[in-house]
Amino acid sequence: MEEIRFDDVEAQQKYVSDEFGEFGDAIEVTQEMVNQFADVTGDHQWIHIDVERCKKESPFGGPIVHGFFTLSLMPKLAASLPAKYKTVGVKNGVNYGSDKLRFLSPVPVGSKVHARSRLVSVEAGKKGVRVEQEAAIHVVGNERPAVLYNMITLLQG
Repeated sequence: MEEIRFDDVEAQQKYVSDEFGEFGDAIEVTQEMVNQFADVTGDHQWIHIDVERCKKESPFGGPIVHGFFTLSLMPKLAASLPAKYKTVGVKNGVNYGSDKLRFLSPVPVGSKVHARSRLVSVEAGKKGVRVEQEAAIHVVGNERPAVLYNMITLLQG
C-alpha cells in the first residue's frame, strides 16, 4: 500500500473521488446498546427504548436506533474501512468538524450497519492539513444510507 506523508497534499488529492469505496465490517446494534446510549445521553424517547409500545404504535414496527448513536459508531466502523493509501508522519489528528450531516433512513434495533467512505478534499492550512471525507452508514442490505456525514479532520505533524 502506498504511504503518503500527511502534508503531501497533492499526492493525497489523487484519491479525491465522487465514488464511495467498499464497505467495511458490519456491527449489530442491539437493544441493550440503544438503552445504554439512552442512559448516557438522557434521550429516553419511547421510539428507541419501549419495545412493546413500538410494536403497537411505531410506524417502523419496532424500536429504532438514535440517529446520533448511529453516527457515534463511525470510529468503530471506520476502523475496518479498506484504505487506498496510508497516511504517515501525523503526530496529531483531531476531529475538526462537519459540513453535512443527514439522517436519511431509520436503523431498526437488531439490524447490522456498515459504512463506506470517499475522500472529498485535502487542503493545506495554517494549522495543518484539512481532510474532508464523506461517510455513508447503511443498514446491511439497504441501498439508501441511514446516515450521510461529511467529517473534517485536521492533521498535524
